[in-house]
Amino acid sequence: MTAGSVAHTRIAVGSGSGEYDVLVGDELIAELPSLVPDGVVRVAIVHSASVAARAASVRDVLTGAGLRTVLAPLPDGEAAKQVGVVSGLWSLLGEHGFTRSDAVVAVGGGAITDAAGFAAATWLRGVRLVNVPTTLLGMVDAAVGGKTGIDTDAGKNLVGAFHPPAAVLCDLGALGTLPGPEFVSGMAEVVKVGFISDPEILRLVEDDPTGARSAAGPHTRELVERAIRVKAAVVSHDLREAGPREILNYGHTLGHAIERLSQYTWRHGEAISVGMVFAAELSCLAGRLDTGLVTRHRDVLGALGLPLSYRPGSWGDLERTMRLDKKSRGDLLRFVVLDGLAEPGILAGPEPGLLEAAYAKVAV
Repeated sequence: MTAGSVAHTRIAVGSGSGEYDVLVGDELIAELPSLVPDGVVRVAIVHSASVAARAASVRDVLTGAGLRTVLAPLPDGEAAKQVGVVSGLWSLLGEHGFTRSDAVVAVGGGAITDAAGFAAATWLRGVRLVNVPTTLLGMVDAAVGGKTGIDTDAGKNLVGAFHPPAAVLCDLGALGTLPGPEFVSGMAEVVKVGFISDPEILRLVEDDPTGARSAAGPHTRELVERAIRVKAAVVSHDLREAGPREILNYGHTLGHAIERLSQYTWRHGEAISVGMVFAAELSCLAGRLDTGLVTRHRDVLGALGLPLSYRPGSWGDLERTMRLDKKSRGDLLRFVVLDGLAEPGILAGPEPGLLEAAYAKVAV
Protein backbone atom coordinates (compact mmCIF):
# COMPACT_ATOMS: atom_id res chain seq x y z
CA MET A 1 0.00 0.00 0.00
CA THR A 2 1.35 3.41 -0.89
CA ALA A 3 0.64 6.71 0.80
CA GLY A 4 -2.33 8.39 -0.83
CA SER A 5 -3.88 5.13 -2.10
CA VAL A 6 -6.83 5.74 0.24
CA ALA A 7 -7.69 8.73 2.37
CA HIS A 8 -7.20 6.77 5.55
CA THR A 9 -7.08 3.28 7.00
CA ARG A 10 -9.28 2.29 9.92
CA ILE A 11 -7.94 -0.39 12.29
CA ALA A 12 -10.22 -1.74 15.03
CA VAL A 13 -8.85 -2.51 18.50
CA GLY A 14 -10.70 -4.50 21.14
CA SER A 15 -10.73 -2.84 24.55
CA GLY A 16 -12.47 -5.36 26.80
CA SER A 17 -15.68 -3.34 26.75
CA GLY A 18 -16.02 -2.88 23.00
CA GLU A 19 -13.86 -1.59 20.17
CA TYR A 20 -12.22 1.66 19.22
CA ASP A 21 -10.73 2.78 15.92
CA VAL A 22 -7.22 3.82 14.98
CA LEU A 23 -7.24 6.05 11.89
CA VAL A 24 -4.04 6.20 9.84
CA GLY A 25 -3.50 8.54 6.91
CA ASP A 26 -2.47 12.01 5.79
CA GLU A 27 -4.11 15.33 6.67
CA LEU A 28 -6.64 13.76 9.02
CA ILE A 29 -7.17 16.61 11.48
CA ALA A 30 -10.62 17.35 10.05
CA GLU A 31 -11.68 13.83 11.10
CA LEU A 32 -11.02 14.51 14.77
CA PRO A 33 -14.47 15.83 15.80
CA SER A 34 -16.05 12.62 14.55
CA LEU A 35 -13.80 10.64 16.91
CA VAL A 36 -14.79 12.58 20.03
CA PRO A 37 -17.50 10.55 21.81
CA ASP A 38 -21.08 11.75 21.64
CA GLY A 39 -22.19 13.93 24.53
CA VAL A 40 -18.78 15.45 25.24
CA VAL A 41 -19.03 19.15 26.10
CA ARG A 42 -15.50 20.12 27.21
CA VAL A 43 -12.15 18.91 25.89
CA ALA A 44 -8.78 19.36 27.56
CA ILE A 45 -6.11 19.34 24.85
CA VAL A 46 -3.02 18.04 26.63
CA HIS A 47 0.08 18.58 24.52
CA SER A 48 3.84 18.79 24.65
CA ALA A 49 5.40 22.21 24.33
CA SER A 50 7.10 21.28 21.06
CA VAL A 51 3.77 20.66 19.25
CA ALA A 52 1.99 23.82 20.38
CA ALA A 53 1.13 24.77 16.79
CA ARG A 54 -0.49 21.39 16.10
CA ALA A 55 -2.36 21.59 19.40
CA ALA A 56 -3.69 25.00 18.36
CA SER A 57 -4.95 23.44 15.10
CA VAL A 58 -6.65 20.71 17.12
CA ARG A 59 -8.28 23.38 19.28
CA ASP A 60 -9.52 25.27 16.23
CA VAL A 61 -11.06 22.14 14.70
CA LEU A 62 -12.78 21.11 17.93
CA THR A 63 -13.96 24.61 18.73
CA GLY A 64 -15.35 24.85 15.21
CA ALA A 65 -17.33 21.69 15.92
CA GLY A 66 -18.96 23.39 18.91
CA LEU A 67 -16.85 21.95 21.74
CA ARG A 68 -15.42 23.98 24.61
CA THR A 69 -11.67 23.56 24.75
CA VAL A 70 -8.77 24.32 27.04
CA LEU A 71 -5.10 23.93 26.19
CA ALA A 72 -2.86 22.16 28.71
CA PRO A 73 0.83 22.30 27.73
CA LEU A 74 3.23 19.83 29.37
CA PRO A 75 7.02 19.50 29.26
CA ASP A 76 8.55 17.52 26.43
CA GLY A 77 9.67 13.92 26.90
CA GLU A 78 9.82 11.98 30.15
CA ALA A 79 9.62 15.22 32.13
CA ALA A 80 5.87 15.10 31.44
CA LYS A 81 5.53 11.79 33.26
CA GLN A 82 5.94 13.08 36.80
CA VAL A 83 3.32 13.00 39.53
CA GLY A 84 3.62 16.77 40.01
CA VAL A 85 2.82 17.36 36.34
CA VAL A 86 -0.20 15.06 36.46
CA SER A 87 -1.32 16.74 39.67
CA GLY A 88 -1.32 20.01 37.75
CA LEU A 89 -3.56 18.40 35.13
CA TRP A 90 -5.99 17.26 37.81
CA SER A 91 -6.11 20.82 39.13
CA LEU A 92 -6.84 22.16 35.65
CA LEU A 93 -9.65 19.65 35.10
CA GLY A 94 -11.16 20.64 38.43
CA GLU A 95 -10.80 24.35 37.73
CA HIS A 96 -12.70 23.98 34.45
CA GLY A 97 -15.39 21.74 35.91
CA PHE A 98 -14.65 18.58 33.93
CA THR A 99 -17.22 15.84 34.50
CA ARG A 100 -17.57 12.32 33.18
CA SER A 101 -19.32 13.74 30.12
CA ASP A 102 -16.08 15.46 29.08
CA ALA A 103 -12.85 14.23 27.48
CA VAL A 104 -9.09 14.56 27.25
CA VAL A 105 -7.35 14.77 23.87
CA ALA A 106 -3.63 13.96 24.02
CA VAL A 107 -1.48 15.56 21.32
CA GLY A 108 2.21 14.60 21.27
CA GLY A 109 4.56 11.68 21.61
CA GLY A 110 4.45 8.62 23.80
CA ALA A 111 5.23 10.47 27.00
CA ILE A 112 2.24 12.77 26.47
CA THR A 113 -0.21 9.96 25.71
CA ASP A 114 1.10 8.14 28.80
CA ALA A 115 0.71 11.14 31.12
CA ALA A 116 -2.52 12.50 29.66
CA GLY A 117 -3.95 9.00 29.58
CA PHE A 118 -3.13 8.51 33.26
CA ALA A 119 -4.77 11.81 34.14
CA ALA A 120 -7.86 10.77 32.16
CA ALA A 121 -7.90 7.34 33.82
CA THR A 122 -7.77 8.79 37.32
CA TRP A 123 -9.92 11.92 37.07
CA LEU A 124 -13.35 10.93 38.41
CA ARG A 125 -12.08 7.34 38.06
CA GLY A 126 -12.07 7.69 34.31
CA VAL A 127 -13.03 10.21 31.64
CA ARG A 128 -12.87 9.59 27.94
CA LEU A 129 -9.62 9.91 26.03
CA VAL A 130 -8.68 10.46 22.38
CA ASN A 131 -5.03 10.10 21.39
CA VAL A 132 -3.48 12.17 18.59
CA PRO A 133 0.11 10.90 18.50
CA THR A 134 2.61 13.09 16.66
CA THR A 135 5.65 10.78 16.76
CA LEU A 136 6.34 7.41 15.20
CA LEU A 137 6.83 5.90 18.65
CA GLY A 138 3.48 7.25 19.76
CA MET A 139 1.65 5.95 16.69
CA VAL A 140 2.94 2.39 16.70
CA ASP A 141 3.23 1.86 20.43
CA ALA A 142 2.22 4.25 23.21
CA ALA A 143 -1.08 5.60 21.84
CA VAL A 144 -2.58 2.18 21.06
CA GLY A 145 -3.44 -0.43 23.64
CA GLY A 146 -4.72 1.42 26.68
CA LYS A 147 -1.57 1.54 28.82
CA THR A 148 -1.03 4.78 30.70
CA GLY A 149 1.58 5.63 33.30
CA ILE A 150 4.09 7.89 34.95
CA ASP A 151 7.65 7.46 36.22
CA THR A 152 8.85 7.39 39.82
CA ASP A 153 12.25 7.31 41.47
CA ALA A 154 11.94 3.51 41.53
CA GLY A 155 11.57 3.16 37.76
CA LYS A 156 9.70 3.83 34.54
CA ASN A 157 5.93 3.34 34.18
CA LEU A 158 5.61 1.66 37.58
CA VAL A 159 2.52 3.75 38.41
CA GLY A 160 -0.26 3.59 35.85
CA ALA A 161 -3.63 2.27 34.75
CA PHE A 162 -5.17 0.45 31.82
CA HIS A 163 -7.46 3.01 30.19
CA PRO A 164 -8.24 2.38 26.51
CA PRO A 165 -8.84 5.48 24.40
CA ALA A 166 -12.12 6.13 22.64
CA ALA A 167 -10.14 6.59 19.40
CA VAL A 168 -6.66 7.23 18.02
CA LEU A 169 -5.85 9.53 15.10
CA CYS A 170 -2.46 8.96 13.42
CA ASP A 171 -1.86 11.81 10.98
CA LEU A 172 1.29 10.76 9.12
CA GLY A 173 1.92 14.38 8.11
CA ALA A 174 3.06 15.04 11.67
CA LEU A 175 6.03 12.72 11.15
CA GLY A 176 7.55 15.09 8.61
CA THR A 177 8.39 17.57 11.36
CA LEU A 178 10.20 15.02 13.54
CA PRO A 179 13.98 15.33 13.90
CA GLY A 180 15.71 12.42 12.19
CA PRO A 181 16.93 10.77 15.41
CA GLU A 182 13.39 10.82 16.85
CA PHE A 183 11.97 9.10 13.79
CA VAL A 184 14.71 6.47 13.85
CA SER A 185 14.08 5.91 17.56
CA GLY A 186 10.47 5.07 16.75
CA MET A 187 11.62 2.62 14.10
CA ALA A 188 13.05 0.43 16.87
CA GLU A 189 9.49 -0.37 17.95
CA VAL A 190 8.52 -1.10 14.35
CA VAL A 191 11.47 -3.49 13.96
CA LYS A 192 10.52 -5.13 17.26
CA VAL A 193 7.15 -6.04 15.75
CA GLY A 194 8.98 -7.49 12.75
CA PHE A 195 10.98 -9.86 14.93
CA ILE A 196 8.13 -10.99 17.17
CA SER A 197 5.31 -11.23 14.62
CA ASP A 198 5.59 -9.74 11.11
CA PRO A 199 8.83 -10.52 9.21
CA GLU A 200 7.61 -8.51 6.21
CA ILE A 201 8.54 -5.42 8.23
CA LEU A 202 12.14 -6.62 8.36
CA ARG A 203 12.17 -7.23 4.61
CA LEU A 204 10.91 -3.72 3.90
CA VAL A 205 13.64 -2.21 6.08
CA GLU A 206 16.36 -4.45 4.65
CA ASP A 207 15.36 -3.65 1.06
CA ASP A 208 15.51 0.12 1.65
CA PRO A 209 17.23 1.06 4.92
CA THR A 210 17.74 4.64 3.75
CA GLY A 211 14.04 5.07 3.11
CA ALA A 212 13.21 3.45 6.44
CA ARG A 213 15.20 6.14 8.25
CA SER A 214 12.94 8.92 6.95
CA ALA A 215 9.27 9.80 7.29
CA ALA A 216 9.38 10.52 3.55
CA GLY A 217 10.37 6.93 2.81
CA PRO A 218 8.18 4.99 0.35
CA HIS A 219 7.06 2.40 2.91
CA THR A 220 6.37 4.58 5.95
CA ARG A 221 2.60 4.17 5.81
CA GLU A 222 2.81 0.41 5.34
CA LEU A 223 5.30 0.05 8.18
CA VAL A 224 3.10 2.09 10.52
CA GLU A 225 -0.04 0.17 9.59
CA ARG A 226 1.65 -3.23 9.93
CA ALA A 227 2.99 -2.35 13.38
CA ILE A 228 -0.40 -1.07 14.55
CA ARG A 229 -2.24 -4.13 13.19
CA VAL A 230 0.00 -6.47 15.17
CA LYS A 231 -0.41 -4.47 18.36
CA ALA A 232 -4.17 -4.24 17.81
CA ALA A 233 -4.43 -8.01 17.42
CA VAL A 234 -2.38 -8.70 20.55
CA VAL A 235 -4.02 -6.20 22.90
CA SER A 236 -7.52 -7.09 21.68
CA HIS A 237 -6.97 -10.53 23.24
CA ASP A 238 -5.05 -9.40 26.32
CA LEU A 239 -5.76 -5.84 27.45
CA ARG A 240 -4.19 -6.17 30.91
CA GLU A 241 -1.01 -8.04 29.98
CA ALA A 242 -2.10 -11.26 31.67
CA GLY A 243 -0.53 -13.39 28.94
CA PRO A 244 0.20 -12.88 25.21
CA ARG A 245 0.58 -9.09 25.47
CA GLU A 246 3.90 -9.64 27.24
CA ILE A 247 5.53 -10.35 23.87
CA LEU A 248 5.26 -6.64 23.02
CA ASN A 249 7.93 -6.05 25.67
CA TYR A 250 10.64 -7.73 23.59
CA GLY A 251 13.85 -5.82 24.34
CA HIS A 252 12.16 -3.69 27.01
CA THR A 253 13.46 -5.29 30.20
CA LEU A 254 17.04 -4.21 29.59
CA GLY A 255 15.91 -1.23 27.51
CA HIS A 256 13.94 0.39 30.32
CA ALA A 257 16.87 -0.17 32.68
CA ILE A 258 19.20 1.61 30.24
CA GLU A 259 16.77 4.52 29.99
CA ARG A 260 16.64 4.93 33.75
CA LEU A 261 20.38 4.46 34.26
CA SER A 262 21.06 7.10 31.61
CA GLN A 263 18.56 9.41 33.35
CA TYR A 264 16.53 9.30 30.14
CA THR A 265 19.25 10.90 28.05
CA TRP A 266 18.93 7.82 25.83
CA ARG A 267 15.84 7.86 23.63
CA HIS A 268 13.39 5.01 24.18
CA GLY A 269 14.04 3.39 20.82
CA GLU A 270 17.80 3.61 21.26
CA ALA A 271 17.58 1.75 24.56
CA ILE A 272 15.13 -0.81 23.16
CA SER A 273 17.49 -1.45 20.24
CA VAL A 274 20.24 -2.53 22.64
CA GLY A 275 17.64 -4.44 24.64
CA MET A 276 16.62 -6.43 21.57
CA VAL A 277 20.20 -7.34 20.72
CA PHE A 278 20.68 -8.42 24.33
CA ALA A 279 17.47 -10.49 24.23
CA ALA A 280 18.58 -12.14 20.98
CA GLU A 281 21.99 -12.97 22.46
CA LEU A 282 20.29 -14.33 25.58
CA SER A 283 17.95 -16.44 23.44
CA CYS A 284 20.94 -17.84 21.57
CA LEU A 285 22.96 -18.61 24.70
CA ALA A 286 19.91 -20.36 26.15
CA GLY A 287 19.80 -22.60 23.08
CA ARG A 288 16.56 -21.16 21.77
CA LEU A 289 17.72 -19.07 18.78
CA ASP A 290 20.27 -19.56 16.03
CA THR A 291 23.19 -17.21 15.48
CA GLY A 292 21.86 -16.14 12.08
CA LEU A 293 18.88 -14.39 13.66
CA VAL A 294 21.14 -12.73 16.22
CA THR A 295 23.19 -11.34 13.35
CA ARG A 296 20.02 -10.22 11.62
CA HIS A 297 19.13 -8.13 14.69
CA ARG A 298 22.46 -6.37 14.48
CA ASP A 299 22.21 -5.89 10.71
CA VAL A 300 18.67 -4.46 10.65
CA LEU A 301 19.04 -2.19 13.67
CA GLY A 302 22.53 -1.11 12.64
CA ALA A 303 21.31 -0.23 9.14
CA LEU A 304 18.85 2.19 10.73
CA GLY A 305 21.64 3.82 12.72
CA LEU A 306 20.38 2.53 16.07
CA PRO A 307 22.88 1.62 18.82
CA LEU A 308 23.81 -2.02 19.37
CA SER A 309 25.77 -1.75 22.63
CA TYR A 310 25.86 -0.11 26.04
CA ARG A 311 28.77 0.76 28.27
CA PRO A 312 30.85 -1.99 29.90
CA GLY A 313 30.87 -2.30 33.67
CA SER A 314 27.19 -1.40 34.02
CA TRP A 315 25.70 -4.86 34.48
CA GLY A 316 25.32 -4.66 38.27
CA ASP A 317 23.36 -1.40 38.12
CA LEU A 318 21.26 -2.61 35.21
CA GLU A 319 20.46 -5.92 36.90
CA ARG A 320 19.27 -4.18 40.07
CA THR A 321 17.10 -1.85 38.02
CA MET A 322 15.60 -4.72 36.03
CA ARG A 323 14.38 -6.38 39.21
CA LEU A 324 11.75 -3.63 39.42
CA ASP A 325 10.56 -4.39 35.90
CA LYS A 326 6.82 -5.08 35.63
CA LYS A 327 7.48 -8.49 34.06
CA SER A 328 9.42 -9.75 37.10
CA ARG A 329 7.65 -12.15 39.43
CA GLY A 330 8.92 -12.22 43.01
CA ASP A 331 12.68 -12.68 42.84
CA LEU A 332 12.59 -14.02 39.27
CA LEU A 333 13.65 -11.91 36.31
CA ARG A 334 11.59 -12.67 33.20
CA PHE A 335 12.64 -11.90 29.64
CA VAL A 336 10.77 -12.02 26.35
CA VAL A 337 13.00 -14.09 24.08
CA LEU A 338 12.75 -15.67 20.63
CA ASP A 339 12.58 -19.34 19.72
CA GLY A 340 12.75 -18.36 16.06
CA LEU A 341 11.63 -15.57 13.76
CA ALA A 342 8.13 -14.46 14.85
CA GLU A 343 8.21 -17.08 17.63
CA PRO A 344 8.38 -15.17 20.92
CA GLY A 345 8.50 -16.86 24.29
CA ILE A 346 9.37 -16.24 27.93
CA LEU A 347 12.62 -17.06 29.74
CA ALA A 348 12.00 -16.95 33.50
CA GLY A 349 14.75 -16.97 36.10
CA PRO A 350 17.80 -17.45 33.86
CA GLU A 351 21.07 -18.22 35.59
CA PRO A 352 23.11 -15.14 36.54
CA GLY A 353 26.04 -16.39 34.49
CA LEU A 354 23.85 -16.63 31.39
CA LEU A 355 22.68 -13.05 31.82
CA GLU A 356 26.21 -11.76 32.34
CA ALA A 357 27.42 -13.64 29.27
CA ALA A 358 24.61 -12.12 27.17
CA TYR A 359 25.40 -8.63 28.44
CA ALA A 360 29.08 -9.13 27.61
CA LYS A 361 27.98 -9.47 23.97
CA VAL A 362 26.54 -5.95 23.99
CA ALA A 363 28.97 -4.26 26.41
CA VAL A 364 31.52 -3.17 23.86
